[in-house]
Amino acid sequence: MPPAKRQLAPLGWLQPGILVGSFTPFAVLVYRVATHRLGANPIATALNQLGLLALVFLLACLACTPLQAVLGANWPIRLRKTLGLFAFFTALLHFLVYLVLDQSFRVPSVLRDVVKRPVSSCGFTALVLLVPLALTSTKRSLQRLGFARWKRLHRLVYVVGVLGVVHYYMRVKADTREPLAYGAVLALLFAVRVVEAWRSKPKKRPQKGAAALG
Repeated sequence: MPPAKRQLAPLGWLQPGILVGSFTPFAVLVYRVATHRLGANPIATALNQLGLLALVFLLACLACTPLQAVLGANWPIRLRKTLGLFAFFTALLHFLVYLVLDQSFRVPSVLRDVVKRPVSSCGFTALVLLVPLALTSTKRSLQRLGFARWKRLHRLVYVVGVLGVVHYYMRVKADTREPLAYGAVLALLFAVRVVEAWRSKPKKRPQKGAAALG
């Protein structure tokens, strides 16, 4: 008899597929840099593309729990950590391009920019809030914090989402249709979470004898 085939985990291709799909935009960006195809202002183009990519990863991460609720499937949750970490590292890379290439590592100038310009304040605050979320993304952190505290902390991701959309909106300046579309997606995801939380809330049972009190 031929040897039995090893059983693959359900949707075993999903995580590798997400990794390949997530790395692809970076490979394209590196190729464009190497071939001088980032246009007349390559630093601005790289900043815009990395910022938008970070927002896409963030919204994809935020979509995992609503998708689980709507589809009744667990596979979206398996992707949440990966997408969240990609969102953090892409946002960090976005900031590093700004700090090193755009501002030539002039830290005082960057700090003034963060304090005085709302667009920079929103982006920097979003990045800072992503740091504890990335650092506590491991199972060990979940066990150390406890599920309730870990869950409260990671609700900050919605604050990050709002800041990311506002940051994008203020950077665009002229045609705001695309950032508004991302804002609508974020609002929809938040609405699904609110509805699901309301539906899963335990209903209070009437006390015995309550009917007789009327």
